[in-house]
Amino acid sequence: MIKTQIQKVFAAIALFAIATANFGAAHATQIGTGSVTSSGAFDTAINWNDTFTTASASGTISNILIKARVLPTLNMEISVEEIDLGVLVPGTASTGSLSIEVGTNAVSGVSITARSQNGGLENTSDANVKISNETTALDPVASEAYTWGSTINGTDDSSFTGAGGYTSNNTAGNPLSTVPDILVANIGTEYNVYTTNKPEAKSVAIDDVTFDVSATAQAETPAGEYEDYATFTVTGNF
Repeated sequence: MIKTQIQKVFAAIALFAIATANFGAAHATQIGTGSVTSSGAFDTAINWNDTFTTASASGTISNILIKARVLPTLNMEISVEEIDLGVLVPGTASTGSLSIEVGTNAVSGVSITARSQNGGLENTSDANVKISNETTALDPVASEAYTWGSTINGTDDSSFTGAGGYTSNNTAGNPLSTVPDILVANIGTEYNVYTTNKPEAKSVAIDDVTFDVSATAQAETPAGEYEDYATFTVTGNF
C-alpha cells in the first residue's frame, strides 16, 4: 500500500515537470534589455523564443526623436523713400505710389500696415492747416481729399498653393478710384496694405504690392508746402 502511494507521488511529480517544461517552451524568455543610455523611459525586453533549433531573439526601442530647426526670416523692401505728388491742381487728383516686396518663411504669412504720422497732408508752415478728408474749423475747405490704397501684383511669388495675398481697402487694378479707398485722417490708425496666409519668396523682379496715394486740393486750399510721413509695419505670423 505504501509502495503504491509512493509510486503515485513520483508519477505526479513527473507529470508536473513535463507540464512545466511544455509551459516554458510556449513562452519566450527575456535574455536582455533594449535601452537608451541614461534614459530608462525607453527600456524594453529583448526576448528569446526558448529554442536552439529555430533560435531567434528580438527587441524594439521606439520613439527615438529626430529633430531640426529652421530660424524665422522676415524681410520687407520699399522701392523709394518718398512719394512726390507734385503741384496740386484744384479739383484734380494727383497720384503717386511706391512698391513693396516681402520675403518670409512665416507659416501663416504676413500683414503689412501703414499709418499716417500727420493725419493728412500738413502745411509745413502751419500744422493746423491740412489737406485731408475732413472739414473742420481749422480745415474748412470742402471737397479736399487725401487717400491711400494698395494694389496687389498679379503674380504670386510663393511656392505654396492656395489663397495668396489680398488687400482690404480697394480692388486690385483699380487703385484710389472707387469706394472704399482709405480716407486718411487719423494719426496712429493702422491701415491694411497687404495680407497673406503663406510663406513667400523675396523676389527682386516681382514686387508684391503697390502702395498708392492720392491728394486733391481746391481753389481755397492755402498755398504752401505739404507733407505727411507714412510708417509701414510688417508682421510675420509664425
